[in-house]
Amino acid sequence: MTGFEVYDIIVVGGGPVGLSTGWQAAERGQRTLVLDRHGFFNERCGTSGAERHWRLQYAQEDLFRLTLETLPGWRRLESLAERTLIYEIGSLWFGDVDVETNEGQIAETMRVMDRLDVRYEALTARDVERRFGFANLPAHYAGFLQPDGGTLDVRGTLAAMYGLAQREGCALRSGERVLALEPDADGVTVRTDRNGYRCAKVVLANGAEVNSLLAPLGGRLDIKLYEMALVTLRRRGHDVDFPFWFVFQQPTEEDTNLFYGFGRNRWSPSDLVRLGPVFEVDPIDDADRTRGVPDTRHVTRLSTWVSEHLPALDPEPAGTSTCLAVLPGDPRRQFYLGLATDLVPDGHNIVLYSSGWGFKFVPLLGEVCVDLALTGRTRHDISRLAPTLPQEAAQ
Repeated sequence: MTGFEVYDIIVVGGGPVGLSTGWQAAERGQRTLVLDRHGFFNERCGTSGAERHWRLQYAQEDLFRLTLETLPGWRRLESLAERTLIYEIGSLWFGDVDVETNEGQIAETMRVMDRLDVRYEALTARDVERRFGFANLPAHYAGFLQPDGGTLDVRGTLAAMYGLAQREGCALRSGERVLALEPDADGVTVRTDRNGYRCAKVVLANGAEVNSLLAPLGGRLDIKLYEMALVTLRRRGHDVDFPFWFVFQQPTEEDTNLFYGFGRNRWSPSDLVRLGPVFEVDPIDDADRTRGVPDTRHVTRLSTWVSEHLPALDPEPAGTSTCLAVLPGDPRRQFYLGLATDLVPDGHNIVLYSSGWGFKFVPLLGEVCVDLALTGRTRHDISRLAPTLPQEAAQ
């Protein structure tokens, strides 16, 4: 140890939520340090790929309201960074409207959009085929197009927040692994493989590795890790394009039978489009055991579905890769967000975010983490996301 450095807030994990927190904490005048084990802009722990789905709609009204509340944060981030990050090419959901999936349910989501007065266009299976180039869909399939949805520029977002964090004076250190947290009544001691630190509050935004720091303190989050396939395909014509789409289908005995796809990236010179199966099967026990090579059966399942239902794309993969999905073990929970009070001793000095499909919430998640670190509360309704709250108690 070379001696203890003192900060107001230390953020563990320099991915999207960690950078959002570091930027906004420093912006509020806090002496802030962000530590990342692997290095900033790495694609090891769930931030792989160029794009993510931007959507307003959720079947759960509290999460729907959070997306509406996070949109001003995206617009502010775009303004500060002077670059477009949300591309509103539309969010197309179709399939079996009553099937419950890890993305939600079409029928209930439409009811929530009606309650919140969010615009959408209802579609039949024939509408989806005629307007968006799909084919041979089951006649009972239906869905909607929500025109404000689309795609988020992942790498542009990370670069924007990193630059803003630097500008605000946030210390950013990569290649430094946090080994232990020692919370007490007055703050937290943070020990790394290089140094020792002292701070008033710690924010854990280290995703798949959160339990490595909680377990020695007697706490643990129920999370599962999945290495999911990513597939890039060629468009058969340069005039072919799509909104973001997600097909809802009844699960098979082997997998969830769910697929999604993006349109052409507006910020990329490539003509390729990215698709993927969303198969929550065969969890792995450690993020360090990802291989970067997708399951060949998953790639084949996607290619077969495309060959049957999406003739505008060549089903032969032009490239494949993987993305680590860190998800709550309880499928009714979207992610963990809150103070670690009652999870570990002196947990009131630890804020944590982990798991789930959270990129669309990045500006708001950083805001909430800073709120909790400074005052222990936030104006946003995150009550159902508390890390110590069983989901059956939140229904």
